[in-house]
Amino acid sequence: MACAPKLKRTRFAPSPTGPLHLGHALAAFVAASRADPGAFLLRIEDIDQSRCRPAWEAQIYEDLHWLGLSWPEPVWRQSERRGAYETALNRLISSGLCYPCRCTRGDIRAALAAPQEGAPLVGPDGLVYPGTCRHRRIADAAPGDAIRLDMARAVATLSGDEGFQESGPAFRGLHRLDQDWLVTHCGDIILSRREMGTSYHLAVVVDDAAQGITEVTRGEDLFEATAIHRLLQALLDLPTPAYHHHRLIRDENGKRLAKRDDARSLHTYRAEGYSPADIRDIIEFTD
Repeated sequence: MACAPKLKRTRFAPSPTGPLHLGHALAAFVAASRADPGAFLLRIEDIDQSRCRPAWEAQIYEDLHWLGLSWPEPVWRQSERRGAYETALNRLISSGLCYPCRCTRGDIRAALAAPQEGAPLVGPDGLVYPGTCRHRRIADAAPGDAIRLDMARAVATLSGDEGFQESGPAFRGLHRLDQDWLVTHCGDIILSRREMGTSYHLAVVVDDAAQGITEVTRGEDLFEATAIHRLLQALLDLPTPAYHHHRLIRDENGKRLAKRDDARSLHTYRAEGYSPADIRDIIEFTD
């Protein structure tokens, strides 16, 4: 008997930290258009509880329904999945690939500003961490410490064949992981912050695998982070989805839209009498 074809499953995963804007509309439309019927998922990425608000989450549902989108229930919320992230983190710790870090952002900026360091590198997470706490052991972790991945040790476990398939127009093709680039341009990424119990990178990789996502769609600004996610998939023996990084919606100065730009929020367009079809025209989206 022939096996049923695998559903093409995508997701739209906003954070409830402000109103959705035109860029979110494009991201949601792209994800929904590339999924098989009934296989477009909504996931609420609310691990940063200090910034997330129930009112913003409620407005996400309202705006997406207004755009004509629907998704299976129940909706996954990352704040309810701490146990899954802790399990994944403990696996990486048990592999000897992690260490505790007490450095603040100010400490990192100061360390990188030293004359002997040269110009600091900026990667997917901002300034590349200089490894100040790399000598510390997990057994010596103190309350409030973050947990970092020792990138050099992590890439040393790879076979060299790891990669991911990209279908977005700017990066289309097969991309193999560049181990040297991961070490120099990503550095020892944070896997868990005390106040969150996880990080964006770890949570998104764990959730995409658990939800059976076959294609991750998101903006081109997150393309570089995909190498980090592919690495974590390899370290955790998780399946690798395909990726599709789409164009961004920018303002008149060429800057990517932000949630603080209320003039371009979907709520504002709704209040001014625009229709979902008008939104599609504004962002130039066609299925």
